Amino acid sequence: MRFKNKVAVVLGASAEGGTGWSIAEAFAAEGAKVVVGARRIEPLRVLADKIGGLAVACDGGVPEQIEAMAAKAREAYGPIDVAVNSAARPILGTIAEASLKGIQKSLDVNYIGHIFFIRYMAAVMKDGGAITIISSSSSTQPVLTFYPYACAKAATESLIRYAALEFGPRGIRVNSVVPGPIDTPLAGGMFDAPEVQAAFRREIPLGRVAQPSDIAEAVVRLAEIGYLTGVNVPVSGGLHLNRVPHEEDIRSARDAQSR
Repeated sequence: MRFKNKVAVVLGASAEGGTGWSIAEAFAAEGAKVVVGARRIEPLRVLADKIGGLAVACDGGVPEQIEAMAAKAREAYGPIDVAVNSAARPILGTIAEASLKGIQKSLDVNYIGHIFFIRYMAAVMKDGGAITIISSSSSTQPVLTFYPYACAKAATESLIRYAALEFGPRGIRVNSVVPGPIDTPLAGGMFDAPEVQAAFRREIPLGRVAQPSDIAEAVVRLAEIGYLTGVNVPVSGGLHLNRVPHEEDIRSARDAQSR
């Protein structure tokens, strides 16, 4: 077990079968004591019971709750070794139409929350630990209506480099994983239609959309690598080499499915 007797914190883990859920399961399978956090406490308790971990209610956009989660993790298990923030709020819109309230909500979770996650988790982390943030390929491969979410993620990817510099003297490595589309329950069955899957496969060199387990595997591996920091690692099956299917491609695929 690669993380036996280590302590891992995973924020954004309440969606069963989702990315954060799978990351928490992966660390537990490797022997870690896992603290899981999210806004929704009831499904989080189901996960914690399953993996023998600790569930903590925490909104990834509220700094005080992130600080409290870090304190509870340390109180329960001592200084932590790994922290992963998978919390996200995919608020959509365009520059012409997005409201200030919507933009701010997106920033609160998808950028500002990461600042305080890094700050507070580093404060309770052993020297030599690892912090990983889940970003998004939309940060560099624009999807028009993803603008508020994608720009917040782009700011986060810059934050990764600054955090790596700041916490490097303690041996704390700070990186992000940059996934493309992931087939999760939150995707709402988007990839159920064969034509939609085909539209993505044409752009993904490995020929399939990611599963949550693909991202979890990358996060666990990244936490092991002792001389890698300040990088935003694409885990997209090679989608970063091409382009995300345009919205008209998806509409055409759905129309073809319905005929």
